[in-house]
Amino acid sequence: MLCASPVSSRVLVIDDHALFRSGLEMVLASGIEGLQVGQAASLEEVMRGGDPAPGLVLLDIHLKGLNGLEGLALLRRKWPRTPVVMVSSDDTPDTVREAMERGAAAFVSKDDTADSIVSVIEPLLRGAPPAQLRPVAAAEAHRLTPRQCEVLDLMCQGLSNKAIGRRLDLSENTVRSHVQATLAFLQVSSRAEAAFAARRQGLVE
Repeated sequence: MLCASPVSSRVLVIDDHALFRSGLEMVLASGIEGLQVGQAASLEEVMRGGDPAPGLVLLDIHLKGLNGLEGLALLRRKWPRTPVVMVSSDDTPDTVREAMERGAAAFVSKDDTADSIVSVIEPLLRGAPPAQLRPVAAAEAHRLTPRQCEVLDLMCQGLSNKAIGRRLDLSENTVRSHVQATLAFLQVSSRAEAAFAARRQGLVE
């Protein structure tokens, strides 16, 4: 498990899916010691607020209202010294290129492994370039991804793959892959066992 040296800073996660925000907060808090993670559901909420500048912003592209690509310039004007990392399930080259051209410090996919996400965030908090992302096989991942945390939470609520897909705007095949990866991570063979193991480990309430 990745365990970085202490960082005394604050990260703000802007995403309109509460489950994803919580999953990402869990990933960051467990991967970077001493990190404080704030949450916001929209750019409008952030722009109205008077909070001090965070050490880093994680900004979802597909937000309700003002989307991340459109709002990136506003954030950079509000907090000019704060790096902004774009987050999206759409990690096509065109999307990544547009995010970087608009001034994003880095780009992470919602399906990246926890260690990959932390390896991007931790250097940026220290003012260093982010580590180069590399694909990591599911068997090598040490923690659930934020997306898998979302799926696990809904799975523990008894939702079917189809219902989870509708809730998260994912295909049923994609949900099935996340469920299988989650079962493997928890070392169980059924959804019921996964729910029990997740609650025992404090991964869900």
